[in-house]
Amino acid sequence: MIRNFRQNFHLLLRDFKTQHWNACSVGPWVRRVEEPPHPGRTLREPPTILEEDDRGTMGHALCVCSCGTVTIDNKHYLFIQKLGEGGFSYVDLVEGLHDEHIYALKRILCHEQQDCEDAQREADMHHLFHHPNVLRLVAFCMRERGSKQEAWLLLPFFKRGTLWSEIERLKDKGSYLTEEQILPLLLGICRGLEAIHAKGYAHRNLKPTNILLGDEGQPILMDLGSMNQASIQVKGSRQALALQYWASQRCTNSYRAPELFSVQSHCVIDERTDVWSLGCVLYAMMFGEGPYDMVFQKGDSVALAVQNQLSIPPSSRHSAALHQLLACMMIVDPQRRPRVPALLSQVEALQPVPPGQHSTQI
Repeated sequence: MIRNFRQNFHLLLRDFKTQHWNACSVGPWVRRVEEPPHPGRTLREPPTILEEDDRGTMGHALCVCSCGTVTIDNKHYLFIQKLGEGGFSYVDLVEGLHDEHIYALKRILCHEQQDCEDAQREADMHHLFHHPNVLRLVAFCMRERGSKQEAWLLLPFFKRGTLWSEIERLKDKGSYLTEEQILPLLLGICRGLEAIHAKGYAHRNLKPTNILLGDEGQPILMDLGSMNQASIQVKGSRQALALQYWASQRCTNSYRAPELFSVQSHCVIDERTDVWSLGCVLYAMMFGEGPYDMVFQKGDSVALAVQNQLSIPPSSRHSAALHQLLACMMIVDPQRRPRVPALLSQVEALQPVPPGQHSTQI
């Protein structure tokens, strides 16, 4: 049964890879520093067979036993395919032999104790949430790798990829997401952020490549490794510079809120950094690219660009209400930017009326 499943799955994976590989969900699983806005475009073709790594490093596919399996929490998983790599993280496609489900195994090479603590913290963040719009963690463990350690995070695999892959797929056809498609996606993203903020945290790295699409098309927030406390009180220039440096390493430039580019010596940074990033995501859904993607790609200063109020292009494809919603998310002053609960009520009011029902809104 497993053998037939593997044969059928490899055929399916081959067809899927041919059509969607460059826009697949594997890119954002892998942490990069100073990454391009959409790293999924640059993934190299992965090998189709298991490679043995004689050097004892992570330069090749996962080293497993002779039958091609790994064991996590006393469950066996069959190696199928290498999905992607970048920096010190690797992602492999594996199949659970106990349930025949397909998973993504994210492996992080830990060079020092701080790396181990960061990986453990990412796993802890996942365990905080049981929400349909936040990615769940199936299992986590640490493994010895020569003189170093690897952190293994077993995560669900979604064949539909990321929100960015869908945006690019449509853009390649000269099309865009419709407002009727955007609004349910925006609602799910807001609900995921609401769950994160309610626990006292902020995501800090929201972008289209960090939003997976589930089997029913629902948005699922991923990459919780940049999360930290929602409200940060900055007291002095040293703390301000430390936070600014942290943001430069953990937050994608073209989706980073203005207040994280130039942190004031005495201020409060709160979860409304996520609202700015959400505005950039909404802009990408509406216009096919983020508002500062081209600024970053041309090598111009995003830090300077975000200090000016964004000019939203006129569009007959979108309602005035959606334009207004985008504008309030992109307010430069974080104190005037709305919080997610206020946005959520507006987004709920804009949702398309299901067939057969009549709207009472005027």
